[in-house]
Amino acid sequence: MALDSETRGIIESLITNNKVVLFMKGTPQQPQCGFSATTISTLNMLLPDYMTVNVLDNPRIRDGIKELSNWPTIPQLYVDGELIGGSDIVQDMLKNGELGNILGVEAPSSKTPEIQVSGPAIEVMKSAIQSQQESTLHLQVSAGWNHTLNLERNKTGAVQADIGGIEIHLDPWSASRADGLRVELNETLTGKSFSFDNPNAPPPIKQISVQELKEKLDNNKDVVLIDVRSPEERAIASIDRALPWNDETMALVESLPKDTELIFHCQTGPRSQALAEMLRGRGYTNLSNVTDGMKAWLEEIEPS
Repeated sequence: MALDSETRGIIESLITNNKVVLFMKGTPQQPQCGFSATTISTLNMLLPDYMTVNVLDNPRIRDGIKELSNWPTIPQLYVDGELIGGSDIVQDMLKNGELGNILGVEAPSSKTPEIQVSGPAIEVMKSAIQSQQESTLHLQVSAGWNHTLNLERNKTGAVQADIGGIEIHLDPWSASRADGLRVELNETLTGKSFSFDNPNAPPPIKQISVQELKEKLDNNKDVVLIDVRSPEERAIASIDRALPWNDETMALVESLPKDTELIFHCQTGPRSQALAEMLRGRGYTNLSNVTDGMKAWLEEIEPS
């Protein structure tokens, strides 16, 4: 099918207006093919956030990006307007260091991190390794500070940490984020899972009530409050002194010290939490999300 001018314009706008764009099947939270899932996992090692486009939502974009790039498969990664390639190429570039250079992420040293693993957690790991003897245990710590343990084949360039009689393999980026990490085993009625206490991660997002927000606004004229809702929602009702999330506010946030207190709200909380988590991945350490957002403000602070 020929690429029409409207679809071409949409695709070119996405590529031009975003430094990093991944055309994929599904979403980062729910990839719909193994190649897309692998590419997401690779990018997450270096970047806390980037633009993704779910081609399954729009067949015109799915077919159009293949024609525009003359590349027959999905996913496709673009950086600074240039096609980088698909899953295999992205993985190879991560291993040889080229991906970090293209994304502007400096490669870390390969120092072996100090990791503490509880006895029960080690026993579960040993059992898993014995069940798949040709695999090794890999730990990934993403740029957004998500921790993942998987059994995989050994990878070239992996950093090895010997703990309690087992080897944990890490890519250099994960190794640089894992020093001092503590791994525990949680047992609940639904099963067993690992928990990770990483001293290198920024503090979690604080949850504050609308009463706490009002007190902060009353007592501090320099509070940075950011409303992530749409202009249409803000036109119906908004909190005095709340800044809209736009290019100007983004530039303001980027100019502030990383420990500046930033407070976010939306209508009920999830959208502002997502934005706060994105900034946490970029190293901001004093972030708050308003519980129940504008809904609670109108019910409890300004019911009129």
